[in-house]
Amino acid sequence: MTKEEVCSRIEQIGIVPAVRVSSSEEAHFAASAVNRAGIPIAEITATVPGAVEVIARLVKDCPKMILGAGTVLDVDLAKRCLGAGAHFLTSPCLVLEVVDFAVKQGIAVLPGALTPTEVLSAWKAGGDFVKVYPCAPVGEDYIRALKAPFPQVKLIAAGGVTQQSALGYLLSGASALGIGTALIPREALQMRQEEQIHELARRFKRMVKKARSPESSP
Repeated sequence: MTKEEVCSRIEQIGIVPAVRVSSSEEAHFAASAVNRAGIPIAEITATVPGAVEVIARLVKDCPKMILGAGTVLDVDLAKRCLGAGAHFLTSPCLVLEVVDFAVKQGIAVLPGALTPTEVLSAWKAGGDFVKVYPCAPVGEDYIRALKAPFPQVKLIAAGGVTQQSALGYLLSGASALGIGTALIPREALQMRQEEQIHELARRFKRMVKKARSPESSP
């Protein structure tokens, strides 16, 4: 899958599930569950025990999924994730060496940023999307405010996105949403309640569809 195809699918799907859990088995279950729920993409954060191995296993078990590595804070980890088959790299902040590595390798990269200066720096460095993180403390109006001077920058709202706020972020100009526990609740993982994840996925998918309907256009 080319970098362009990965970026196109991220924007098309509009949801990037963030898997930040306490075990490799939970991570595999969570990613597989969202895939079966019709969201064929997941970000496995480096804080997951054995994250690189989880990515490699998912690449094998779910070959049609877009799998990303999250919380990538150095090039060494970026190389290992890429070797495992990751389709994109992302981080909660702007790590220029990781962005530069991804650009040179021709792999999609979603650097994190918060301030206008960071957002522009991330985009100019070669970010395919800029992940506004954490977006919950600043809210949907902040996404709208960023889009005014930076209409060309594709923003992903991440960090505290909920069912109540998701539609607002999309209507404010976010190209996609990074969603964690609101899509993959801890209790659903502990009890292996896949249907709960499927129901939450259906709700978020409906929000993406609604935000992109002609009736929602300004």
